[in-house]
Amino acid sequence: MPKRYAATKVLTNSSEYYEPLRKPRGLKKLVQYATPKLYHPTASERRSLQTTQHIYKYGDRLYTLAYKFYGKAEYWWIIAWFNGYPTEVDIPNGASLSIPINLEAALNVLRV
Repeated sequence: MPKRYAATKVLTNSSEYYEPLRKPRGLKKLVQYATPKLYHPTASERRSLQTTQHIYKYGDRLYTLAYKFYGKAEYWWIIAWFNGYPTEVDIPNGASLSIPINLEAALNVLRV
């Protein structure tokens, strides 16, 4: 289990709703992670982080920005969450993204 999900509740689901997913796989139940409650940092918590600006342009991807700034593409969600964009499709070209420079500090503020 990835570290990010270590504190997440694990659910087993045998609902008939999921039968079309279970049946072809020969499963009697599915194991799923509960949806986490996201914490939204206060304005002062956000200001406490040192950030750099990036103007989002055609061809940019959050995972490439995460790799560039953090060395790991899997932290794309920090940039999305910090800027309030749930997915890349929601980011308009020309949008100014604030990217927290210190990954550990950002994780602390986001309380992950």
